[in-house]
Amino acid sequence: MATFGNLSDRLAETFKNLRTKGKLSPADVDATVREIRRALLDADVALEVVKEFTGNVRERALGGEVNKALNPAQQVVQIVNEELVAILGGEARRIQFAKKPPTVIMLAGLQGAGKTTLAGKLAKWLAKDNHTPLLVAADLQRPNAVNQLQVVAGQAGVAVFAPEPGNGTGNPVRVAKDSIKFAIDKQYDVVIVDTAGRLGVDADMMKQAADIRKAVDPDEVLFVIDAMIGQDAVATAKAFQEGVDFTGVVLTKLDGDARGGAALSVASVTGRPIIFASTGESLDDFEPFYPDRMASRILDLGDILTLIEQAQSAFDEGEAMKMAEKFATDTFTLEDFLSQMQQLRGAGSIKKMMGMLPGMGGMKQQLENFDEREIVRTEAIIQSMTKAERQNSKLLNGSRRVRIAKGSGMTVTDVNQLVQRFEQAAKMMKTVAKGGMPNIPGMGPVPGAHGGRKQVAKKKSGSKSGNPAKRAAEDAARAAGIKPDAAPVSAGGSGFGLGLGKGKSAPGAPSEEELASLQKFLGR
Repeated sequence: MATFGNLSDRLAETFKNLRTKGKLSPADVDATVREIRRALLDADVALEVVKEFTGNVRERALGGEVNKALNPAQQVVQIVNEELVAILGGEARRIQFAKKPPTVIMLAGLQGAGKTTLAGKLAKWLAKDNHTPLLVAADLQRPNAVNQLQVVAGQAGVAVFAPEPGNGTGNPVRVAKDSIKFAIDKQYDVVIVDTAGRLGVDADMMKQAADIRKAVDPDEVLFVIDAMIGQDAVATAKAFQEGVDFTGVVLTKLDGDARGGAALSVASVTGRPIIFASTGESLDDFEPFYPDRMASRILDLGDILTLIEQAQSAFDEGEAMKMAEKFATDTFTLEDFLSQMQQLRGAGSIKKMMGMLPGMGGMKQQLENFDEREIVRTEAIIQSMTKAERQNSKLLNGSRRVRIAKGSGMTVTDVNQLVQRFEQAAKMMKTVAKGGMPNIPGMGPVPGAHGGRKQVAKKKSGSKSGNPAKRAAEDAARAAGIKPDAAPVSAGGSGFGLGLGKGKSAPGAPSEEELASLQKFLGR
């Protein structure tokens, strides 16, 4: 994640220096802890959190668990990972739903933290889980806040309760209270109340939020905080906790490039768990927060579980089985290729998904240079083809490729490269589908791997004679169930074993028809 990019780089560099040491001395541990402290402070993590964190790491690193470890440096990384998980809240927590619907969720936070957009993201996420959420426009102060919530609700495909126009008119407490009765009547099982914020913490905002909380008695109060707010994050969180109190935290703008370490402090300082994280502008850039997964991302250890979950949500299992069968039977077409790319785009940002792989922190430049619009260009080329051309790429002659290039706004070279990549991909996937290991272009064959199914070499049971006639005779005798040594080919020493004269043959020797077939086989 961009917000913690600098922190990840600093920690990765620290551990890189640590891994060169076979045994760690107290001086090595102190130097490592000192670098970790600097990295956390530079990332805007609260001082009290940094002190507690580095103190725990130093104490454990100098203890027996590191001294007895086979790989001390790796053990220190594990300790840092565990302590990071601890300051991020320990275990993940999910929304506590009411035993009797509707479940009421109140959003609170400063203006600009992203509450309204987050309300739409949360509603869409709940709708995917078979809930029926209702958005409530209780922010009647910010200009066009009600209109914005209505637009977001439309994009998320959920209902909105907005009886007041807003822009300074209407009673937000009454709106929030009436929304509960409306939800019960219309059978909505989750109510999400979007409240007003201010540019800073003040008494009026706190009183209004407290009044709304008292009126609707929410099951969850989520404090929405901008991950790029800096050191004010801790002070704001404490103020909201004292004035309104909240049951969980939501981090927004985790895709920003500012120092976001202060957001790491909130869970530790307030004792309230981080429940959700918003990672982009799209309504789908929203995910449950897992402290262990976030710690792994920060330490560049990857987040494979989240990657798998995103892939599973985007790809249809039945469709995947059909594709696997097409790979195996060599019937994979450009139309299937297009379908697969569109599903891949539906899974979210490819850059973000690649960033979840372990060790990708060292490939940031390559990730930044990756142009996701390349997939759009590829789609344009395939969509410029006729159905027959998509089904059979061998129809793509020169004139057809020129037409496709013009239709898609690309060059003939682009079309040629796409077809070449498609054919290579189809060939590789066919090999994989049959249980083999493909030869990756530029890498050559994988040592010890074989393409396709493993072929078991059969030991030749035929004659080993260098004389063609004798070899044929021995093979024929063996086929007839006679031992080759019991089937002499000739009594004489003719070069081809034909010493018995014309029309005669030794017992068990091949007939003239068999010899004629043999010569025909040999191309004579």
